[in-house]
Order: sequence, then structure tokens, then C-alpha cells
Amino acid sequence: MTQLIGMLKEGNRVAAQRLWEMYFQRLVGLARARLARASSPVADAEDVALSAFDSFYRRAERGEFPALEDRDDLWQLLFVLTVRKAINLVRYQGRKSRGLGRLVSLTDLEDLGAEVALSAEPSPELAAEMVDECRRLLDLLPDATLRAVALGKMEGFTNGEIAAKLGCVEKSVERKLRTIRKVWSGGASP
Repeated sequence: MTQLIGMLKEGNRVAAQRLWEMYFQRLVGLARARLARASSPVADAEDVALSAFDSFYRRAERGEFPALEDRDDLWQLLFVLTVRKAINLVRYQGRKSRGLGRLVSLTDLEDLGAEVALSAEPSPELAAEMVDECRRLLDLLPDATLRAVALGKMEGFTNGEIAAKLGCVEKSVERKLRTIRKVWSGGASP
């Protein structure tokens, strides 16, 4: 994964394709969950996922994500991009000038601009959405230790720092992270 991320930062399209194949279904599911909260049909979740990944790829190629190093960083970044795209799409389509939620394609959104979707500070709505999603994901984890590891990663701690806090070795944290990924991807319960 680390090699793929490095290759992606260098503009390698094969790496981008591999990452797309690995994350596409998760992004579609995330977008679908966000769009389902809209009061009227908005757009296809696949369009939102595609737009989020396209933004990610272009920005990674330009070197805008220097801290992107591993799968956890990648998922956090793709999560935020997808949620913001979905929220902004719902907001955009809900405007009176846009027909109050009528179904349109993402190509109609070009005038919105990436600056709005990817502003440095999340809007209060996005912050609330992210809190809700974090709570939902944490509730899927069956024990306090897994939740502590997940929270540590969400707060930006390294595996070593989490291990020190929990009084275990780093390999234990890595195993717990694999379990968390399986639970969150719907692969299996621990």
C-alpha cells in the first residue's frame, strides 16, 4: 500500500487504478449513505465517488498531500473528500436556482469549484456528519480496546504511540487495526 501511495504521488496511473479498484465500492457505499439523507433524489453515489477520487488523484499528483503515507491516511482523506462532495452536492441541488433538488449530473457542478468542496475548515454540517459517522463506525466495534485503537488513529497517533498508551506492543495495535478494517469494510466481525 505504501508503495502504491508513493507511486501515486509521482503520477503513476497504474497505482491510481489499483487504489481505485481497492476503494471504489467503499466510497460508493459512503456516498450512498450521505445521499440517502437528502430529502429528494440527488445523484448517483458512483458519480460522487468518482468525483472524490478524481479530486484526490489530481491533488496527490500535484503534491498537495505530503503527510499521506499509509492506508489509514488514505482512507481518512478519501472519507473526507467523499463526504464533502456528497454534502456539497445535496446543498447545491437544494438551492432554489437549481430546482430544489432535481436530479442533475456532476458535470453541472463545475462552477462550484474545488475550493468550496475542499475548504480548510469543515462546515458545521460536515463536522456534524463526520461526528455521526465516527460514532456509527465506533459502535460497530465490539470492545473498548478496538474503539481505543480506532480513536487513536482518528486523532492522528502513530501505532507506537497507541501501543504505549494501551501498554502493549506495536504488533498488537497492527493486528487490531486489521480487525477494525475488516469490521468496517463489512468483511467479518471479530
